[in-house]
Amino acid sequence: MEAGGHDATRDRGADAVTDRTVGAEPVATWSADFTTNTVTWTPQIPTVLSLTGTNPTEIRDRLAELVAPLTALSKTARVGDEVELDQAYRSPDGDQRWIRLRAHTVGDETVRGLSGVASDVTEQHTDRQALADLSDRYRLLVELSPDGICVHQNGIVVYANPSAVRMVGAANVEAVLGRALFDFVEPRSLPELKARIASLGAPGARSEPTEMTMRTMKGGTLAMETVSVRTTWQGRPAYQAIMRDITAQKAAAAALRYQAALVTHVSDAIIATDRHGLVTSWNPAAESVYARSAAEAIGKPVREVVGAQLDPGWVVRFGGVIQTAHRRADGVALAIRVSASEMGDGYVLVCADETARRRAEQHFSTVVASLDEGVMVIGPTGVITTANPAAHRILGIVGTAALVGMRTSELALYDEAGRRIPQDGYPTAMARRSGEPQNGRVVRVRGPEGRSVWLSLTARTLNPDDPGPPSVVASFTDITERRAIAERLAHEATHDPLTGLANRTLVLRRLTAALGQSDVTSVLFIDLDKFKVINDSLGHSVGDRVLQAAGERLHQCVSPRDLVGRLGGDEFVVVTSTVTDREEVTQLTERLRAALTRPVAVDGRQLHVDASVGIVLAARGDERTAEDLLRDADVAMYQAKTLGRGRYEFFDVELRERMQRRLRLEQDLRAGVHNGQLWPAYQPVVDIATKRIVAVEALLRWDHPAHGPVSPTEFIPLAEESDLINTIGAHVLTTTVHEVAGWRDRRGVELDLEVNLSVRQLEDPGLVPAVSEVLRMTGLSPESLCLEVTESALMRDPSAASGVLQELRDLGARLAIDDFGTGYSSLAQLRKLPLDTLKIDQTFVAELGTSREAAAIVASIIAMAHAVGLTVIAEGVETSGQLQILAELGCDQAQGYYFGKPGSAAALLRLIGPDQRWAPEPC
Repeated sequence: MEAGGHDATRDRGADAVTDRTVGAEPVATWSADFTTNTVTWTPQIPTVLSLTGTNPTEIRDRLAELVAPLTALSKTARVGDEVELDQAYRSPDGDQRWIRLRAHTVGDETVRGLSGVASDVTEQHTDRQALADLSDRYRLLVELSPDGICVHQNGIVVYANPSAVRMVGAANVEAVLGRALFDFVEPRSLPELKARIASLGAPGARSEPTEMTMRTMKGGTLAMETVSVRTTWQGRPAYQAIMRDITAQKAAAAALRYQAALVTHVSDAIIATDRHGLVTSWNPAAESVYARSAAEAIGKPVREVVGAQLDPGWVVRFGGVIQTAHRRADGVALAIRVSASEMGDGYVLVCADETARRRAEQHFSTVVASLDEGVMVIGPTGVITTANPAAHRILGIVGTAALVGMRTSELALYDEAGRRIPQDGYPTAMARRSGEPQNGRVVRVRGPEGRSVWLSLTARTLNPDDPGPPSVVASFTDITERRAIAERLAHEATHDPLTGLANRTLVLRRLTAALGQSDVTSVLFIDLDKFKVINDSLGHSVGDRVLQAAGERLHQCVSPRDLVGRLGGDEFVVVTSTVTDREEVTQLTERLRAALTRPVAVDGRQLHVDASVGIVLAARGDERTAEDLLRDADVAMYQAKTLGRGRYEFFDVELRERMQRRLRLEQDLRAGVHNGQLWPAYQPVVDIATKRIVAVEALLRWDHPAHGPVSPTEFIPLAEESDLINTIGAHVLTTTVHEVAGWRDRRGVELDLEVNLSVRQLEDPGLVPAVSEVLRMTGLSPESLCLEVTESALMRDPSAASGVLQELRDLGARLAIDDFGTGYSSLAQLRKLPLDTLKIDQTFVAELGTSREAAAIVASIIAMAHAVGLTVIAEGVETSGQLQILAELGCDQAQGYYFGKPGSAAALLRLIGPDQRWAPEPC
């Protein structure tokens, strides 16, 4: 509108509108003349718009901007029609204000202008928002409550919070709503529940907490404490039930009862005392052990009732366990082991009666004689004084008393290396000399008759308190067979059971030794190509035979001093110190690959494999460990596979740094998801015909704290290969839907949101529930969300993708095929998928204007998409010429740097002009 200023003569229409303005908010009158294209206002307008003291030009511009929507609307109205609009408005001091504009059209036979009033309704909006916030807080309290909360009306469940849904074991709230309340109550709890509900006559009335038994959807039961409250639901009487799961509480009570039963029934005396040693508890076993009833013992000093001095505090301070002698009430002596510990403000004593055990020790000699373990006692002069039958049997000496009187020097001992042990090095001599026990010494003994046996021998002094040289007791077991087994196990521990080659343990051991002994050590890490196909298609037995053949061929290609090992699966390694320079290693690698690629005959089949080889050369003094060299060789092998398999690559530091950066970025990416480093950038999607911004595509960006911005082409593949893509995808979906829903609610911007889905997300069973939940929480209409899937992902498994896409479509979300033209899909395949939109890959758009073939392809794609009812979006538009060609070809929408690079939400909103028309940022 042109001109403007104070209008002293309001027309009658403005008065009429003013008369209908309700409330005490400031009111000003304004009018717009379509004939002269002017807008006028009364002196109250600056006050209403918080522009007091502002020049008329700025007042005119602000007022014209606010009434522009009403102006556009009224040009299609009739004379006398009334229009009304609440507009969000930012005052010069930065405050958010709301202005209500009411007007009616004026003119003769045609509308020639508007006359109306403007009022500040910020306080009404603030009150309405506060009421909404209060409602949200109450809703969150209910939704997040750990107690189950449900509302039932006429016996039917009409609301249930998440805790209630979890309690009954339902998959979702829809499985609960509409069900009869009594379906979830055990029959024996129904009468009391009905009576309790019937007693709540007045609104707000509540019942006392009551226990009841709930039935879950899977047939289980839960013990619940419930409170019922009389309330209303949608204006009609209803009842709210608050439920707390006390199953664990009741289980704990049962556990306490169980513990009390244990104390009652154990065979050890359990006595509790206070801090002063007065008995407070005396279990039935104590009555039996001490022949005193609980009534006689409780309240008396513990020393009096056990017949001996006993200070529980002293026992606790000195280790908590003592051996002592007590007396029964009838004077009989008892051998007791006392265990004491603090409990609350007193002590608990466990008194184990060991009288019978002590008596059993008197029969020790009989037990020793029956042992399978050899036992001998050697006197101070080295003469054997006692030997049990097992000792004679193990040593092969005939006669149960033949060892007695023999000197130990007559039994030759050898160590594990086969060396003869001198007399003073015998375990019995060392135990006598030092007083320290010799435990588990492994020796080989040769008896007088020449028989050799491996023994595990223990020697200790019989009585360390003897004043002279003590006697020694030697016990031993025959480990001859066990040792043979151990040697076999040692071999198995260092060799692969399938191929007989060295395993990882032996490879690392030999590689470590080679690094310190050889000038140059070469490590070849070999991975069989195509082996997985053989294993999966023909079975593991065939695969094992191929591995055995591969191991044998590798072994035949190296010298006897070289080591061939199998690290697991189809991974082998060759460690050599005889082949040292690069040319020789290359020749060896070629021989190994040539041997491996020869056909392997298995069950009449000729099977073929190849190998990818990673090579590391380490000179003497190399600081890398054996593990490091294997790792570097593995990295080089991985590079060989990446470059096309069936080849070899030498390791270099740059390769390791790339792999280490890749690993670090993957680890940092995990942290970045939770540390706010990942953020959504938005790129506008513009309707070609109207130049209106109709949608935004959300594109993920990563600001690394150390490396700065990391390209999506680098970190998205990392997320795809790990389990991070689903987490990141959920983060992007949740964040962007919340933001776009906020723009629509607060700014009135009608933008759709486009979010990319990876092939891994399509395989995630939680995708559809996640989309449903975020739409529910934000209130964004499902048709405003467009989920994009690349053409290559769809073509990977169209049938599986179709099922997931249909579920998303059933939610109301729209679906798009992205990067079209790169995945070799056909029209027939597209028709089988529930798609709404097709996005032409930017490689075709980039050649528009320079290539007839590109224009023909784009025209074909547009025609094909329109034939099946798809909206077409062109990606990568960078010039006005490309946009013009797309318009001529009938393309619907476009996006690219021509309209705006992906940027922050604030940058995007600056591109949006009136009526959401694309407004390029000034250079």
